[in-house]
Amino acid sequence: MTDSPAASLPEVLAGPLLRRAEPTNLTLWLVASRPLELQLTLTPGDGESRRRPLDDACRRLRVGRHAWVHLIHVTLDDALPEDVPIGYDLHMATGDGGSRGIAEWAPHLLYPGQARPDFVLRSHCDDLLHGSCRRPHHPAADGLARADRWFAAHRDTPEARPALLMLTGDQIYADDVAGPLLAAIHALIRRLGLYGERLEGAVVNDSAELLAHPATYYHRERLLPEFESSEALRERFFGGVRKPIFTTANASNHLITFAEVVAMYLLVWSPVAWRLIDPPRPALDAGDAATWDREAAAIDDFVATLPQAARVMAQLPTLMIFDDHDITDDWNLTAAWEETAYGHPFSRRIIGNALLGYLLCQGWGNAPPRLDAPLGSLAALLDAAADDALPAERQDTLIGELLRFEGWDYTLPTTPRVVVLDTRTRRWRSERARHRPSGLMDWEALSDFQQTLLDEPSVIVVSPAPIFGVKLIEGIQRLFTWAGKPLLVDAENWMAHRGAASVMLNIFRHSRTPGHYVILSGDVHYSFAYEVRLRHHRHGPRIWQVTSSGLKNTFPDTLLDAFDRLNRWLYAPWSPLNLFTQRRRMHVRPLVPERARAGERLWNGAGIGHVRLDAEGRPREIAQLGSDDRDTRFL
Repeated sequence: MTDSPAASLPEVLAGPLLRRAEPTNLTLWLVASRPLELQLTLTPGDGESRRRPLDDACRRLRVGRHAWVHLIHVTLDDALPEDVPIGYDLHMATGDGGSRGIAEWAPHLLYPGQARPDFVLRSHCDDLLHGSCRRPHHPAADGLARADRWFAAHRDTPEARPALLMLTGDQIYADDVAGPLLAAIHALIRRLGLYGERLEGAVVNDSAELLAHPATYYHRERLLPEFESSEALRERFFGGVRKPIFTTANASNHLITFAEVVAMYLLVWSPVAWRLIDPPRPALDAGDAATWDREAAAIDDFVATLPQAARVMAQLPTLMIFDDHDITDDWNLTAAWEETAYGHPFSRRIIGNALLGYLLCQGWGNAPPRLDAPLGSLAALLDAAADDALPAERQDTLIGELLRFEGWDYTLPTTPRVVVLDTRTRRWRSERARHRPSGLMDWEALSDFQQTLLDEPSVIVVSPAPIFGVKLIEGIQRLFTWAGKPLLVDAENWMAHRGAASVMLNIFRHSRTPGHYVILSGDVHYSFAYEVRLRHHRHGPRIWQVTSSGLKNTFPDTLLDAFDRLNRWLYAPWSPLNLFTQRRRMHVRPLVPERARAGERLWNGAGIGHVRLDAEGRPREIAQLGSDDRDTRFL
């Protein structure tokens, strides 16, 4: 492995990202080329600046020869004020006794006229930006860059700022990587000396052989061992790539090693990382070369707006939760999938490395105290690296611990409360029909969810997959499930599993759960909004399903138009087909996109969702801010 001298690298490679922010707690994430001694300065409103060394408040994890992840979690003795701008800065010492702040080492994170980044702690969580599905090589413009442009126009008025930027899944596509992006990942691994690893159960023996193998671009499925017992793994993990109804994925460039996952996060969140590399084009056949050229144009456009995406994540508290593509397509979709994928050392390592990357780059910043234990285990693994490689046995042991971990969900004590669901790792598995889709949450997880809701007047629920989706598409998924092919159509919706659906709908009917629910979702690559009520319950809860997807992804236009039209015909209010749906006791009323064609309910376009709530926690505005600067309200 070759890399550059530390002296030729910038000190900060990515960040800071502003993560969970509360009056007495502040969480920041950044990656540097060396361990930094940092001082945090906070300037609330017109008050005096407070500077403090971070010391014990900053955890430094070395992920390579010249790469250190800095996890900053500050507990404050004096609470920060709400509803006023609070400037912050991170200072590093210079050799002459002075210090340099963000304006000097990351000027792209500042808006015009700013001396330092700032944020606002909103007293009410009544304004949110939310989105999912950010696929770098999709031709649409980046929804995070659109969020930055919108925020720039509203940031001067504290009460007009969103309380949160909520990313509801698929922040990266570990299973669908463009060839040019994978080449950039490998170039960054070499430049920073990111740790390698030994691989078991693959054609290659370690990460160095993986990077040099001729199948590493566009043909990674060939790296599985060539014997009959691996056929099920090939089909369930790398195979079945073509989705005949919904989408196409490119699993043949699936991320494999921990270093690849870490480099991916740096390259999708930081423009600085791209300035360090000039990835060569590998030798490709004619078909792969044409794919490369098409993807390269989209990646160039993505990189051009990365400074704006980084800026908005530095100045808006940003929370996250995983969905499938953060780890792999169809992650835990059925019990049979789990048995196959976790039963082979190579696929188990691939999944585990993506989960390690999620812990380090996403999960910890959502709820630091809750994830301190698995983070400590990851720190011990990294500390045990020798000869620029991770110890394989300890890596596999930690992956086993993470696959059993049950603390990825979290709650924000805001008004209204925000409850973020883990719909991926605590599944309601069908033991008798192991090829049928698992429920998105098991009975115990749903019981915990209900306890969190008790006696709350209103709540914001983040469910990566919509709880109330499009009935026609759910019906098609059910047909494929009956035919034994749930993986072909991503048959994972709340209504696909009778037990999970019944418990969730009963929670809505419980007398002590909230009167108003706003459910934020993504996943599906189109956007819509529903208002839902219980039939024959005058005083029952009011529920709003608000789905924004994707940040940089869309659904095939013609196919979505057909689904939208058929759904309106087949599931009109008078249709007897409604009697056969799980939510027949619910009245679902679609909200209409303001620029919709006649009857249109589903909105197809990359961008980011915006929701504003009234004092009782009910939506007073639901909009999709298009990445093409065309905004759409749902009326």
